[in-house]
Amino acid sequence: MNRTNTNKPDKLLLFLLFCLFIFSLLAVYSGSGQYVQDNPFYFVTNQFIWYLIGFSLMIGVAKFDYELLRIWALPLYISGVILLLLVHFFGTEKNGSQRWINLGFFEIQPSEFMKVFLIIYISFILSKKTHLKSTIKDSVPLAAKTLVYAMIPFLFIFVQPDLGSALVILGIAASLLVVSKISFKMIFLLASCMAGVFSFLIYLFYFKHELISQILKPHQLSRIYGWLEPGQYATNYGYQLQQAMMGIGSGQLTGKGLENGVQVQSGKVPEAHTDFIFAVIGEEFGFIGSSLLILIYFLLIYRIMQIALRANTYFGAYICIGTIGLISIQVFQNIGMTIGLMPITGIALPFISYGGSALLTNFIALGLVFSVQDGSKEYIFSENQIS
Repeated sequence: MNRTNTNKPDKLLLFLLFCLFIFSLLAVYSGSGQYVQDNPFYFVTNQFIWYLIGFSLMIGVAKFDYELLRIWALPLYISGVILLLLVHFFGTEKNGSQRWINLGFFEIQPSEFMKVFLIIYISFILSKKTHLKSTIKDSVPLAAKTLVYAMIPFLFIFVQPDLGSALVILGIAASLLVVSKISFKMIFLLASCMAGVFSFLIYLFYFKHELISQILKPHQLSRIYGWLEPGQYATNYGYQLQQAMMGIGSGQLTGKGLENGVQVQSGKVPEAHTDFIFAVIGEEFGFIGSSLLILIYFLLIYRIMQIALRANTYFGAYICIGTIGLISIQVFQNIGMTIGLMPITGIALPFISYGGSALLTNFIALGLVFSVQDGSKEYIFSENQIS
């Protein structure tokens, strides 16, 4: 259902998207040349087409009244889980992971769309709780319900295996819970539990290797080895990280210029147009280019936060916060794994990495943000707010 626009589209968000579009085309073009010597424009042309599709989809979602998603929240969530089940039984396997459904003319990755469905459904659940901070007793059912609905897709995605997307699922749920109406004590309790689980996994990794090897796949364990000691495993487990860090470091202040990166153009940085595209930016655009990209992300998140604060429904505000969680967690994971702060998880850099499903997911999420902005008034969580 469409509606008449009451607010003009946010010009800053559109400008930031245009900047990311330029960054993406340049980095994909330069990083993919090693794979298509006969047609260097193959990947960048496809990326341009995906951007057109994504932008059109974002406009369509923006014109849709997001309030109607209250009705569709549960059906969308269930459809996402069903798609994950289809991946489990009929999915296409690549590089040891079964994450895609082949539709003939292209493949989709349901875990990407599940991220948006989860944002909508958890936002719907939390928006029902509109009074001030609950007591810890009242917070337990709400927090438990939220975590259960997050853990279902988390487990399906984790066994694909796709640890990066699984962590994004948990990150979305966590970001929404932090700004929800649950008690601060409950938030502290959940954070303590997460820290405890993380500490337990570290203990298993160092002292009970036979147990951790039953939880994580061999290639996931190898990535952790390569992350913790990239120098020791520079020829195998830590090869990707070593080459990416060498490339980023060699870019220095201004970079080596488009298509002049030694590590990238020699093919030493694998998946340079997808997972490791930040290495292309770091080596060829340098510290200035990398910092500019991070600044664009910061402004994007800041602007979405402003729209969340102006939303005239809690449901709309939560959708914006979920989108912030979606984007920020992916940015942190991707850049973090490229510079050695995080283990390699194979997560795309939002709006930059080559690919269809991830790009469309981010555009859909931003379309929802535009829809929230279109329906917002000038008051901020005032007495006129609709619950």
